[in-house]
Amino acid sequence: MSAAPHDPVISIRDLVVRFPTGDGGLATVLDGVSFDVYRGETIVIMGGSGCGKSTLLNCLIGEIVPESGQITYLLPGIQDFDIVRADERTRNRLRKRFGILFQSGALFSSMTLAENVALPLREHSHVPKDIIDIVVAMKLQQVRMLAHRDKYPAQLSGGQKKRAGLARATALDPEILFYDEPSAGLDPVTSSAIDELMMDLSHKLQVTSVVVTHEMDSAFRIADRMVMLHQGRVLQIGPRSDFERLRIANPDELETTEQKLVHQFLNGAPRGPLTDLEGISEYEKILIGE
Repeated sequence: MSAAPHDPVISIRDLVVRFPTGDGGLATVLDGVSFDVYRGETIVIMGGSGCGKSTLLNCLIGEIVPESGQITYLLPGIQDFDIVRADERTRNRLRKRFGILFQSGALFSSMTLAENVALPLREHSHVPKDIIDIVVAMKLQQVRMLAHRDKYPAQLSGGQKKRAGLARATALDPEILFYDEPSAGLDPVTSSAIDELMMDLSHKLQVTSVVVTHEMDSAFRIADRMVMLHQGRVLQIGPRSDFERLRIANPDELETTEQKLVHQFLNGAPRGPLTDLEGISEYEKILIGE
């Protein structure tokens, strides 16, 4: 379950990201994003295509440097660490304290599963080889992939690749786990199994989880809190229960355009403020930043 609501582990303030456009201008992808991530919670970041959620994730892990704003990590030993203003060497020290599950699993095709999971330990720790072998076995067992330790990624299904990627992401016992579309490309049964595994690991490892997804069934299974982005801004943030109430509400009884917009997105409705205010062509322009 969630940690205390006033115990942030990441503080995001006034984040602005702009990218060059083909005509020499700038498209604003994140426009003053601010919120906190609480210690021990699973927070889901969601929104339509082009809303900025993947860009935000890349900012959080230090792959994109925003034009302005702060991303402050509040971890033991690095209190008030702003990844935006840190140099790359300092960022790399922080990265050892979190794990990332990429959308594809991002396994090295020339390595077995065991070798993939062992890689962070070999590269970023001084653990002896025999201990690494034990840790690898433990991590693969946690995701129920130990029997496949000698297989190569090409021999695995999509769900198995996600499990193996999760084993590697937890190899260094991270304090924070980032997930990029963990259910993408999976059938509903496999997606549910991955969600259950994520919740199980979150509970057992006592980690903070930040999940970027547009899969609503998955989001409502795993989230303690949810953040919805729209046109590069935080449209709504709150506990899962707030979004559940909006999801089942009668749209005709909702009072604000923002509530109706969230309702439409959560239900995947073809009609609503996302598509009807300016017409679908204008909405498409918003998504591609024109």
